[in-house]
Amino acid sequence: MAKPNMSLVKNPMPSQDPDVRNKNFDEVALGYSAETAQDEALRCLGCKAMPCVSGCPVNIDIPGFIKKIAEGEFEEAYSVISKSSSLPAVCGRVCPQETQCEGKCVRGKKGDPVGIGRLERFAADFHNSNFKGEPEKPVSNGKKVAVIGAGPAGLTCAGDLAKMGYEVTVFEALHLAGGVLVYGIPEFRLPKAIVQREIDGLKAIGVKIETNMIIGKTITVDELFADGFKAVFIGSGAGLPNFMKIPGENLKGVYSANEFLTRVNLMKAYKQGADTPIKQNRNVAVVGGGNVAMDAARSALRLGAENVYIVYRRGEEELPARAEEIEHAKEEGIIFKTLTNPVKINGDENGFVKSVECVSMELGEPDASGRRRPIVKQGSEHTIDVDCVIMAIGTSPNPLIKNTTEGLDTNKWGCIVASEETGLTSREGVYAGGDAVTGAATVILAMGAGKTAAASIDEYLSAK
Repeated sequence: MAKPNMSLVKNPMPSQDPDVRNKNFDEVALGYSAETAQDEALRCLGCKAMPCVSGCPVNIDIPGFIKKIAEGEFEEAYSVISKSSSLPAVCGRVCPQETQCEGKCVRGKKGDPVGIGRLERFAADFHNSNFKGEPEKPVSNGKKVAVIGAGPAGLTCAGDLAKMGYEVTVFEALHLAGGVLVYGIPEFRLPKAIVQREIDGLKAIGVKIETNMIIGKTITVDELFADGFKAVFIGSGAGLPNFMKIPGENLKGVYSANEFLTRVNLMKAYKQGADTPIKQNRNVAVVGGGNVAMDAARSALRLGAENVYIVYRRGEEELPARAEEIEHAKEEGIIFKTLTNPVKINGDENGFVKSVECVSMELGEPDASGRRRPIVKQGSEHTIDVDCVIMAIGTSPNPLIKNTTEGLDTNKWGCIVASEETGLTSREGVYAGGDAVTGAATVILAMGAGKTAAASIDEYLSAK
């Protein structure tokens, strides 16, 4: 074993030059080499208490897989990760490690934490590039489970149940599995070939996926039980976009971030001859400050916009997006207009967006969320000339499932009420997790909910 690496700084992630990448949809981060991965792995102290594991929603044995990388046992590192995670190549790219596993790393007390996410990505990419065999298909226990939604929560639940021997069928409303991984997160952050490879891995262990299946229209939850499924997991996400309800939101050139990103990511609007083109805009305002807003802004820039503005009503310190995504956006030329709030969208004589009227804000006392409440600064009205506005201010669950399923409780936001400990809903045999329960959150939290529900479903069906 090589000597520990006591550097206070994590190995940098190689990436495309900002002035090159802001004109293409190729992946920004290029990944560690084997040598760099081993060097970074040697920064891990192998703490007995393993605080990093407590910060991981799916409880990966982080010191275990990092030790394998340090020893050059890269395939074994992947095996350790895959015991807990069904989507390691995805998590290594899009998880907010800085607030989870890396946020609890002991090395972070006097320097940078170990690059856990970068090492997870390396192990997954190594496996995907070098493993040529087929995973072992578990022996069936003869019990059928239905999973609604092929996003992170649904795929995780399906993968865990399949490994236990259940016959799992995933029902997906869209024509392609992956959920937010394929329609929401851009190619330059998460290549779709990687998502497809992870899905193919689940199919190889017996998971069936049926697309173009809208639960509540094509088939209902009651009909799933009638068809012999013994339990149902609802991981349908939160795909209903929110708007500000300000004048002008019905003008041509106003998008929800959901529509905009779905056109770009799922329907490849950035490619020549796409069936769903997006009009090339010169000046784009993206309203919001989360990861979705960063994704929309960076996509708009790549589509040829000259100026792209992030318009956010709180300050820069309050931006909810990952620090890495904010840094990448700034490097690429995105203009941040913080402490700014839109109040009206103006149109031209043909009904197209021509500008957005805004007011400046200042921060007052903290609100219920713990963040300082934005207050309008008097006399601060101003206008930004834009020909496109993208609303990235959150999403809610689609009401279709709750409206067509008897005995399923939801809260005032339309989210399904489910136990945090088990995922069980108000209806026997029906479990739920991910954004359908919490509202829009992170990929890894949805995966954690899917994992929790899978264990509970197994306990429930084993007792029957």
